[in-house]
Amino acid sequence: MTQGEIGFLLQNSMQTAFRKQGIKRSVVTVVTQVVVDKNDPAFHRPTKPIGPFYSKEVAERKRRELSWSIVEDAARGYRRVVASPLPKDIIELEVIKDCLEHNTVVIAVGGGGIPVILENGEVKGIEAVIDKDRASALLASKLGIEHLVISTEVPEVYINFKKFNQLALRISTVAEAKRHLADRQFSEGSMKPKIEAALDFLSAGGQRVTITDPEHLLGALEGKAGTRITL
Repeated sequence: MTQGEIGFLLQNSMQTAFRKQGIKRSVVTVVTQVVVDKNDPAFHRPTKPIGPFYSKEVAERKRRELSWSIVEDAARGYRRVVASPLPKDIIELEVIKDCLEHNTVVIAVGGGGIPVILENGEVKGIEAVIDKDRASALLASKLGIEHLVISTEVPEVYINFKKFNQLALRISTVAEAKRHLADRQFSEGSMKPKIEAALDFLSAGGQRVTITDPEHLLGALEGKAGTRITL
């Protein structure tokens, strides 16, 4: 649903912009399957909230009847949680490469992609949610991309976020980013997975990662805004 619906909106907007500017270039959304390991430890400790909020009574019934893992979410009710395993491979990688070779803009691994496992020669879906930043980092590294850009809600990465001594990081090295991770400067479900994805990308051969918000994207590409992480 995420890949198809949001992919359509992005694809349609880009096609419209290209037509208005006289750019003859195609845009395609690839509904992408991302391989995970069925033995990933994440399957033993589901943490990713999905779906609607339930009352305590309804949540208990879902837990009992469907064997769902349920947690209370931000005092707004109860939600189902599923595993968030690490992405290992991308089924449609060659298709994406072919599109890029024909100068087509590709929208892929939306929402982290559809989690699948390889079993007895078959590709099988599995209930999980893959982190979208990690999936994007994996795709970028497999495509041999040098510069990965991660768009988020804030213009820069901060340490001591929302505290009196908040400090923006304009340029950071891998070593510095690892140190801030160890110091728990980045929160789960927010900036932490983006920093981890950045480090994954750089360790796999990438050259630099830029993190910023959409408003500052062009400036960040010119090195005038955002946070840049390098080796």
